[in-house]
Amino acid sequence: MSALVDPVTDTDLDAYVDDQLDVTRRIEVEAFLSTRPEAAARVMSDLRTRDELRVALAGSKGMARPATADAARRLERGLARGRIFGVLQRSAAVAAFVAAGWLANGIIGPMSVTKVVASPQPPAYVDEAVRAHRTTLVRETMPSQPEAPNYSAGEIRAATAIVMPSLPKDWKVRDVQIYPSRFGPSVEMAVDTKDMGLVSLFAIRPGTFDVVKPTVAPSGDISSAYFQIGEVAYAVVAKSGVRDLDRAAETLARTLY
Repeated sequence: MSALVDPVTDTDLDAYVDDQLDVTRRIEVEAFLSTRPEAAARVMSDLRTRDELRVALAGSKGMARPATADAARRLERGLARGRIFGVLQRSAAVAAFVAAGWLANGIIGPMSVTKVVASPQPPAYVDEAVRAHRTTLVRETMPSQPEAPNYSAGEIRAATAIVMPSLPKDWKVRDVQIYPSRFGPSVEMAVDTKDMGLVSLFAIRPGTFDVVKPTVAPSGDISSAYFQIGEVAYAVVAKSGVRDLDRAAETLARTLY
């Protein structure tokens, strides 16, 4: 076996635990661990803690150690405080806009604060999901573009480190494509559904660890519902009502816990 060109560091081990490495680097790290039992034991312990945190955050009882469950509750409260702080920041920004509007109104005449200004903006990856869905619609009109309906969640995970949710039984996979994005490889899956017609399920690793509950993002003729669990974010995109998309996102998110 040849020596590794790029030595494995503690940062690599932490990234391995957080699923932040590409497939090639993961193989190099695993080769490193296979010859170092002490380091491997530490990594296994960290992986166990990570998985128990995920289970505890998902609300499952009886599977995580009490100490881990307590850590999960503290993490959840920390995330909640972060979200509250974000809301307060947005509220302060809106208040500043309103104050500026009143000042400008007194100086140059009547003004209005639109709903768009006050609404929180969806994550950047939602734009990627909408663009991928529009690309799928273009492919639909081109007989020369072959579809790839042979869907393998395991193959996608091995190639991209993206875990795909389980699909409802009445969803039929029509096409699966790997697209480049500013965040790395993304998965665009086109499925036929009974209630919403053609739907795109988009998945990507945005580079942050977070837990985001399904949230709808209306956008013209195409809407989406996005959510994030850990390192992977997802978006359900279609020309459909936001209630249907929100319900579909809730269903898909539950399969990941």
